[in-house]
Amino acid sequence: MSKVVLQAKNREKAGSAESRRIRKAGRIPAVIYGRSGKAVSIDLDSSEFIKSTKGISESTIVKVDVSHSAGAQDKSYDAFVKATQRNIIDGKILHIDFYEVESGVALRAKVSLILQGNPIGVREGGMLEAPAHEIEIECLPKDLPERIEIDISGLKANQSLHVRDIPLAEGVRLLSNPDQVVALVKFAKAEAAAAVAATDAAATAPAAAAAPDKKAPAADKKASSSDKK
Repeated sequence: MSKVVLQAKNREKAGSAESRRIRKAGRIPAVIYGRSGKAVSIDLDSSEFIKSTKGISESTIVKVDVSHSAGAQDKSYDAFVKATQRNIIDGKILHIDFYEVESGVALRAKVSLILQGNPIGVREGGMLEAPAHEIEIECLPKDLPERIEIDISGLKANQSLHVRDIPLAEGVRLLSNPDQVVALVKFAKAEAAAAVAATDAAATAPAAAAAPDKKAPAADKKASSSDKK
């Protein structure tokens, strides 16, 4: 998808009173944090932000065009939407934190994993489990994928896919544990049959132990006759 571009205004005043005024005007107070620790206070149109960022992932880089008051130069930032603070009652966005990324400087990010296809093992009666939903990678901003799509249609029963099996583009380095399981198919029918067999075996064992030995009384009778002699 094309890069999302957000229009913002530089915010010179700070404080809760100013933030309330901004929200009342239909805008959202925000901060762009730089790698050096420098922060730029801005505000954005609420409706535009919600519409423009719908469907983006945590690893999507957006462009924020910041306009300044007269006498100051406008500036653009490439950044992540790092965090959004919402009202717990109505869900409206109260504040946004952006994190600036610099061209040519490697960054670390968590990228969502999207599983595609219906595994062979599931069609045969197995059950799909997906323990991992994202992986951490390191790369230049230009090489950062928004999401990683994985075809699992060939996954058979009792087979698993690990992080090390995920194909990554050139220039992208894996940071997550390569042995972490991404998807696996458990053969539920076989497991259920084994559980039933184990239960039946456990129930039969005590019954067999409690059954009386019919030969024992005859032996006792014989022993008593020989005592009388």
